[in-house]
Amino acid sequence: MAIKPDIRFLNDMKDVLCDQKWAETAPNLELYYIYRGVKKKAGLRYDITVIPPRMLGREFVKTKGHEHTETYGEVYIVLAGQALYLLQKYTDNKIEDVYAVKAKKGDAVVIPPHYGHITINPSKKETLKEANWLCETCQNVYGSFMEKQGACYYFTTRGWIKNKEYGRIPKLRFEKALKSMPKNLGLLLHGK
Repeated sequence: MAIKPDIRFLNDMKDVLCDQKWAETAPNLELYYIYRGVKKKAGLRYDITVIPPRMLGREFVKTKGHEHTETYGEVYIVLAGQALYLLQKYTDNKIEDVYAVKAKKGDAVVIPPHYGHITINPSKKETLKEANWLCETCQNVYGSFMEKQGACYYFTTRGWIKNKEYGRIPKLRFEKALKSMPKNLGLLLHGK
């Protein structure tokens, strides 16, 4: 049985975009496709997300952004194309840490517990296909991204720019992707 994707449309994303003026008149485009539950194993769920190249005004196409309930982590694997992952950690309603990871086909990126995150397709030509493993009982929470008009940094045609809705935020730092899946996947994702 084929899995029908959840489709994220532009109208679902307007609250998190950098270029609000562009969004006012843009048509309700299909932005990306999420195939949830492609595999399930030992309490974990494997999803695939497909993000075609597209510009959202001056910003590169991205996912809406979410945090996880409780202490769950997540692992992403780039299947095709390239990705930028932006991770931000809230403490007492302030961003305590923020970093980006550039990943290409075959690379893995671990999202630690308590980090909100987005995926960006930084290409104007290539479709990004990524997979992720997460705990089946994990819930995605979108509120902080919607309240602050997205993540604390946007990736645009001018590079990384700060989201002014956050006030003071740490300087963006950069980390390297893993070259393979971590061996302790179950422990990472079950919050242990």
